[in-house]
Amino acid sequence: MNGAGTSNDLGETEALLGFLDAQRGCVLDVLAGLDDEALRTALLPSGWTALGLLQHLACTERYWFLEVVAGRPSADPWGGTEPDPDPDAEWRVDPGRTAADVVALYRAACAEADDVLRSTPLTAPPRHRESRWPPDDVPDVRWVALHMIEETARHAGQLDAWRELLDGRTGLGPR
Repeated sequence: MNGAGTSNDLGETEALLGFLDAQRGCVLDVLAGLDDEALRTALLPSGWTALGLLQHLACTERYWFLEVVAGRPSADPWGGTEPDPDPDAEWRVDPGRTAADVVALYRAACAEADDVLRSTPLTAPPRHRESRWPPDDVPDVRWVALHMIEETARHAGQLDAWRELLDGRTGLGPR
């Protein structure tokens, strides 16, 4: 089946997208109004920056929805064909990339992910599986959607704390 399935599936898909989009909105709202220098500021000992975290989220959206669900390679978020062998590469933003570039990448990755989710039944198995996964570890598209809500919410919380450390601002994000 090419579409998302029954009308019940469509309602559930839209509900999942609603929760995912709310978390994505929190991420972007916490970063709104900050300049490139602030977004590249590491405040925790692990050294991640808000811009690096946003790039990571873009890579994560593309990996789970484009590669795992749709079966399309998503090796390099900037359009290359080869993945970087460094597992932390997606967290490091090239100095030549602006904050606007990374925000655009994230928005594009989210839009692509939404298209895949809307066009794939929630009960469909993933088209790509990693050999390291146990056989039932990622059973279907519904699991991927729930995982991405969890992943995005986790990072939104990290960004909340990062922003408070940066400039004392709290309570940011959609209401």
